[in-house]
Parts: sequence; C-alpha cells; structure tokens
Amino acid sequence: MKKVVAFGGGTGMSYLLRGIKEYPLDITAVVSVCDDGGSTGKLRSEFNVVALGDLRKVIEALSKDEEEMADLFNYRFSSDGELNNHALGNLILLAEADLKGSVKKGVETISEILNLKGKVLPFTESNIKLVGMMQDESIIRGEHNITKSKKKIDTVFYETEPEVNDEIIDEILLADMIVLSMGSLYTSIVPNLLSKKVRDALAKSKAKIVYCCNLFTQPGETDNYKVSDHIKVLNKYLGKRKVDYVIANDGEIDPAFAKKYATEEQKDPVILDYDEVEELGCRVISDDLVYIKPNKESNKNVLRHNYLTLGFLINALALGKGHLVTKKPK
Repeated sequence: MKKVVAFGGGTGMSYLLRGIKEYPLDITAVVSVCDDGGSTGKLRSEFNVVALGDLRKVIEALSKDEEEMADLFNYRFSSDGELNNHALGNLILLAEADLKGSVKKGVETISEILNLKGKVLPFTESNIKLVGMMQDESIIRGEHNITKSKKKIDTVFYETEPEVNDEIIDEILLADMIVLSMGSLYTSIVPNLLSKKVRDALAKSKAKIVYCCNLFTQPGETDNYKVSDHIKVLNKYLGKRKVDYVIANDGEIDPAFAKKYATEEQKDPVILDYDEVEELGCRVISDDLVYIKPNKESNKNVLRHNYLTLGFLINALALGKGHLVTKKPK
C-alpha cells in the first residue's frame, strides 16, 4: 500500500481527503494549526492550545459516516453566554487533549473511536503565531489578521521556530508521495513548510511532491496568480526540493459563477499557464475539477474541487501511472 502524506488545512484539505480515502492508500494528514479566528481563536486564547478548527474538519473528512459526523462536529451553540458560536467538535477535541495530555494524543483517541481512514497529525503542539510581512513592508501578526487584511502578502513566518511533532518527520521519510493541498496558499499550506526540520526531511525524502492548485485566487494572498505563480511560492519555501507535479483545473467555470465570485469575494479563476509551469520543471496533470455544491448555511451553490476526480488522479500518481493522467489541457 502506497503511503501518502498530505499537508494543508481547512476546507481544501478536507475535500482532498474525501477523494483519496476512497482508494487503498496509507494516508497521513498533517494539519496547519495557526488559525486564530472564531471559535478556534477564543479557545486558543483561553486554554493556550493550538488551533483546533482545521483538525476538526480533517477528522470529519476521514470519518466513515462523514455527513453525520460533520453535522455533529459543526454544531454551533447559540446563546448569550460564553458557549455562543463555539463548534461542538472544537470542544470535544479540547476535552480529549486535556484528558490525554496533548492535542496529538487527543486526536489519536478520537481517531480510534471514529475508526478514521487515515492518521491525523497536528503540525505542532506549540501555540504558534503566524506573522506576515506585507508588500508595503508592514508587519501583521496572527493568521486571522493576515487573512482579513487588504494588503498583499510578501512573506510569512512564525514568531518563534515551532516544535514540530517528530512523527511528522518519520512519516515524510516513509512517504511515497507528498501532497500539498489546495487552500489558502500563505496561511494554510506554506505554514506547514516553515520548519527547518520539515524542509530537511523533504530534502532526504524520495517521495514525489504533488500540489493540488486552487480553483480561484484569494484576495491579498494570490491576486492575479496563475498556476505557475502558486508553484513559485511553494518552491521558495520548500528549500532544496521543488514541486514535481501539479494537479490543476482545465474545466470551464460557468461565467455566472465567475462573475459572482469576482463581485462578491474579489476572486478570479486561476489560469493554467501550461508552458510556464513546464518551464519550472513541473509536470501538469489537468482535468475538469469543477464541482457545484449546495451550501446548507447560505442556501446557495458554491464551487469546490471534484474530490472524486482528484482522488483518482492522486491514486494514479501514487501507483506510478502518472504518464496515464499527465496531459496538456484542452
């Protein structure tokens, strides 16, 4: 069985895992834990723990009864008290971490109870703070503040070097494939690479490095970025290694959806600039990855990655059949 180690956080990582868990792969999910907004931020401040929200989403994605688990874990209290807007899954993770002595051990216990299809590892146990240097040379502290800022990011780093979980290093060295998930490039993906220990392990690893590119740009983070621009950023933080393969969308995005995202969220479809990507020494795997998903909360449709297609492509790569799915976009 091929070992796949995925790095990421949030919604993008959960969609990636939904796809690859359908295949006979040994999955390890390494989750960024620097978020400090919402329910997660309140718990970090009060209990001095790492961010729990993205861990919650990854656990949901890898659970067997995913829909039922998502409804439970995403349940939010509505009151005038201190529980208002807290996600139940965050509180369960916090309780298990307290009972077992660490977030990692708490996640392990919940994973065993739910019989997850894969291993979930928090990037660190340290209550780390992400810092962004913006293109105007101003400094913004905290993942939530960086994301909400209208300024463009130049680079990100941690206030202090994180104590990375040793098991992550072992998993990297054993991996057949390293997958960098779609998601917020600077605040969900790159934070997993901001460790010398991780970069050194990647340098020693013989695993292929695969990046699943976003469908849309993100204001402040990747405005006007094409696929090649995403890869250049990742290569900068990867150290001695580079992205070997990129999985990118070549499916048509409905103009009405594109206009909606541009108007309401200032997001544009990411353009696949095939020749520029190839010049970086990165092979392109393109397919129609567009999936229209009903959003229960807003009652509107949203665009997401087609996780079934994504899972198929990653499994083919893991099995050494990249030549069968590598192609020039239509």
